[in-house]
Amino acid sequence: MVFRFILKLICVLSFTCLITCKNQNQKNNVQKPNILLLYMDDLRPELGSYGLAQIKSPNIDALASKGVQFNNAYCNVPVCGASRASMLTGMLPTKNRFLNYNTFVEQETPNAVTLSQLFKINGYKTISNGKIYHHLDDRESDWDELWRPYAFDENDKNLAPTDYWQSLWKDYQNPDNIIEYKATNTGPAFESANVADSIYIDGLVTQKVIRDLKKLKNTNQPFFLTAGFISPHLPFNAPKKYWDLYDRNSIKQPENFNYIPKDAPKMSISTWPEMRAYSNIPKKGQVSDSLAVTLIHGYYATVSYVDALIGSILDELKAQDLDKNTIVVLVSDHGYNLQEHTQWAKFTNYNTSTQVPLIIYNPLQNKKGHTNALVELVDIYPTLAELCELEHPKNQLDGTSLVSVFNDLSSEGKPHVFIKKGNGFTLKTKDFSYTEFIKAEDNATITSMLYDHRTDKSENENVVNHPDYKNVVSQLKNILHTAYKQQIEGE
Repeated sequence: MVFRFILKLICVLSFTCLITCKNQNQKNNVQKPNILLLYMDDLRPELGSYGLAQIKSPNIDALASKGVQFNNAYCNVPVCGASRASMLTGMLPTKNRFLNYNTFVEQETPNAVTLSQLFKINGYKTISNGKIYHHLDDRESDWDELWRPYAFDENDKNLAPTDYWQSLWKDYQNPDNIIEYKATNTGPAFESANVADSIYIDGLVTQKVIRDLKKLKNTNQPFFLTAGFISPHLPFNAPKKYWDLYDRNSIKQPENFNYIPKDAPKMSISTWPEMRAYSNIPKKGQVSDSLAVTLIHGYYATVSYVDALIGSILDELKAQDLDKNTIVVLVSDHGYNLQEHTQWAKFTNYNTSTQVPLIIYNPLQNKKGHTNALVELVDIYPTLAELCELEHPKNQLDGTSLVSVFNDLSSEGKPHVFIKKGNGFTLKTKDFSYTEFIKAEDNATITSMLYDHRTDKSENENVVNHPDYKNVVSQLKNILHTAYKQQIEGE
């Protein structure tokens, strides 16, 4: 009888403890900050807040004015799929890892604890909206909810969601373009359609994020919520009113549009196959000046379009009184070439492909302003983990938390960051960008380039062989081959 009483007492106490602990955890969870990730595709730091007065981005500019804007942030791979894999695992690319757009995290780093997974196992509601990983079916279990417009609709092609998405994401709205896309799987590189903001895929993503905010308001669970926009990725499709924001006559080609950098290695220059896949782009040679202006115009229009969508999301965040406890991160997977050095799109080691906008608004801190600290995308993982007081995985992360930069915006940041595209390995410091093109077979250097960003941020002259830079080259070469030996030689 005594034994049964003791056993019953233990069960009661255990259950009470379980409930108390659960309630305490819920209480602690409420105090945890939420995360809203605004993930852009192909956005270079060409925004009003970055000093580009021609770009109309009032909502992103307003976010930057409330938070911390990083003026020297760099991706680690200037390719969408690989860059996203790198950022969301906090791991650098290597000779054999995170190589191209078709990267799958679950295949290349199956044991990695991803950023969203970290938040999920710590009690956060994790929702993936739009394009976060490049592939819809990569690391699906990292999310409580996974959503992209149309992907999960029934289709008459018997395609799985990820394949169905791949067949329709260009999302033309003009009738002739729709017909061409369905018949050829291609279409023009831009479109101006007289439609509402909600019609294109990014508009649908925005509506979904707004619905999520309304639902999440009524829960006691912290959230990791994403808005993965396609724009300003090709094709440059946007409602007409955003094209109308810009006077075509005021749009200029870059000053270095018709030449490659002096003494640049030929292999460093992209032939932009992604752009050439569109039906109104020549398969060889440069586009006409008129078409170049239209393409730049289209890029600007898509930036302004997404800026308006972001404004709607941030307005809803405030309307639901969630802005006081939600860290907002705006970032792009890589930069973009708008005809600099004859190039379009990304896929190069040049600064236009690798520099990205990064804005972090933390309502729990009073810090705001701009910083010139040198940072990289693998730093975002440990930063969010520290801000939310989550223990990150050991022996995985290659990045460094940026919390110290928040505390001192005058900080210089890292002494160097690492960027890899194909066989090009770049060491970026505050003053220089040094790249070696290395053979995969024996890790021998084929050729190299050095750009002095103190005087030549546009990278118009490769000075790697100039006598005045001999010591600089020697120092940077040594750092590249020691600090990033594993990345160069592979695992």
